[in-house]
Amino acid sequence: MLQEKAGNIAGLIWHALDENNGQTYKQIKKSTKLAEKDFNLGLGWLLREDKVAVSESGDEKDPYIYSLK
Repeated sequence: MLQEKAGNIAGLIWHALDENNGQTYKQIKKSTKLAEKDFNLGLGWLLREDKVAVSESGDEKDPYIYSLK
């Protein structure tokens, strides 16, 4: 059950990045309107599946930029 939920949430995040690739954590979270624990579950799924690349943004408050591979 949790794996299915994680996959569905990962799909929401993936679609947000597909529409506007190269977003920070805050930008993706705002566009998906997910609760933080759900958002982290989906983002972790995408990172584990090697679907998302991470680079540094240079901003201390939102230090990473996520993009689709």
